[in-house]
Amino acid sequence: MSGLVLKLAPKERVLVNGAVIENGDRRSRLSIVTPDANILRLRDAIHPEEANTPVRRVCYAAQLVLTGDIDPQEDRLPMLRRIEDLSQVFTDPDSRASLAEATEAVIQNNHYRCLKAIRTLIPREDRLMAVQPK
Repeated sequence: MSGLVLKLAPKERVLVNGAVIENGDRRSRLSIVTPDANILRLRDAIHPEEANTPVRRVCYAAQLVLTGDIDPQEDRLPMLRRIEDLSQVFTDPDSRASLAEATEAVIQNNHYRCLKAIRTLIPREDRLMAVQPK
């Protein structure tokens, strides 16, 4: 059996195809065997007020597709444009690899993989935003 395996902490919440599921009092494992299921750990979710930087806005947009708030077909071109905008700033090889993976994921309609790839840029963006010009 293949698929996504979620390891949940006690009382951890996860969004599966629009439904919020809360774990019980013990750690548990869930195997998601349905292909193309939309999964989002709520502890990893970016709240609207936190989507205040370019990378976080792209993450938030991918997250909205996962939650079912945005149609993936309608958001495909805008998402690809946002990723292209990020590629103008993040030019190092690791960032380029993450952006390429995110682009491929959007093309394949795999927004979870896109979100995962883009999230790797958040620490880099934080470092860039912390640098104050003199």
